[in-house]
Amino acid sequence: MSKQPKNPMENIRPLVPRKTLTMIVVVLAILFVSIVILFNALHPLPPHTITMATGPEGSSYAFWGKKYKILLAKEGIDLVLRPTAGGVENLKLLRDPKSGVQVGFVEGGVATEDDTVALDSLGTLGYEPVWIFSRKVGTDRILYALKGKRVALGPDGSDSRALVEELLKRNSMSSANFQALSLEPEEAADALLKGKADAAIFMLNWGSPIVHKLITAPGIDLANFTRADAYVAIFPSLCKRVLPAGVADLDKNIPAHDTNLLATKTSLIVRGGLHPALQYLLLEAASQIHSHAGVLQRTGEFPAPEALEIDLSPDARHFYKSGRPFLQRYMPFWLAALVEQLVVLLIPLLGILYPLGKGLASLYGWGMQRKIFLLYGELYWVEMEINKLAGRPATEEILTRMKHLEERANRVKVAQNYIPMLYNLKETLTYVRARLDKLGTSSL
Repeated sequence: MSKQPKNPMENIRPLVPRKTLTMIVVVLAILFVSIVILFNALHPLPPHTITMATGPEGSSYAFWGKKYKILLAKEGIDLVLRPTAGGVENLKLLRDPKSGVQVGFVEGGVATEDDTVALDSLGTLGYEPVWIFSRKVGTDRILYALKGKRVALGPDGSDSRALVEELLKRNSMSSANFQALSLEPEEAADALLKGKADAAIFMLNWGSPIVHKLITAPGIDLANFTRADAYVAIFPSLCKRVLPAGVADLDKNIPAHDTNLLATKTSLIVRGGLHPALQYLLLEAASQIHSHAGVLQRTGEFPAPEALEIDLSPDARHFYKSGRPFLQRYMPFWLAALVEQLVVLLIPLLGILYPLGKGLASLYGWGMQRKIFLLYGELYWVEMEINKLAGRPATEEILTRMKHLEERANRVKVAQNYIPMLYNLKETLTYVRARLDKLGTSSL
């Protein structure tokens, strides 16, 4: 029975041996996991919880904070709301890295340019008018008319108290000219309606229930800032808004005439270094909460890329120019944040692995070629010895070396890319064996 020819593919193995390939995969996996852990330590994923400084109960800031909390909860972020006296206290908390507050509402004119070092702005959110309600104080110079009266200014740290103090200074007055009452907005409104206060000063948006309750209440007047343009010229953080006659109640024509209001703009301020993904999430929420038309603003006017005293963050500038990042538009928040981190990680990683892979491939190729070149070196020695025989019979040493060389060549296993080199070696061996046979010798 004839012997089955040996399968020529038996001496062929994959470009990378299985054991070597397994080792490479394990090493790369360990390297990848290590880099991810290191990268996460240096550039962590967004935290699941952040704290927002809002304002007193009944204020615009408290109302907005609740809306932000609902929207961020949909993305898996727990927004902890921290009630405060207002924007002044919010700014103080944001300045303090130990306060735990990462975001808060701050009105214009409160911060300074020095705050740009540690804080960033995500833009302005809307107008915050100054409302001065009083019990029939008959003059258009309302601040002077309040001398000696019981006036609810808001607690220390509130927006209204801070702004009124500045306005009073320009009128050569101070809160010492009043019987100042430190009351929260709802308490101040109640005191005014019950006659326990002669006036109350608020900084609230038009949608506040307190504003609507007082503006339509019998016997309560809304101050008209006839010199609003002068105040705006003096205080760059202020702007003039006009409340149209009859806007609160067309039937009763409340207010009875167009009323000039002074207003600031509220900014959404974050601590520097707040994770970019969270900044984009806050900006997206701001777009949903503050973009609607109102009595004092147009549709889409807010949020706006305005930097009052604190500069816009780079991420905010990008948001107003191009919107949310591509991945966040089409992926759940946490998946998008993870993929964005991995992309940032993979770019330098690929920059390392590509030349490393090429180097390993070259090293592997050199190892495969070296096996064949070593055999060529020994074959060269055999052929040089044959040349020295000059037709004489081959010595036993030459025959033994030749036999061992042929056996070793038959045992060599190479990747497919190096099969031509192996066959060239075997052809050369056949040629040298033929020369030995011509000398009348035979292999052992």
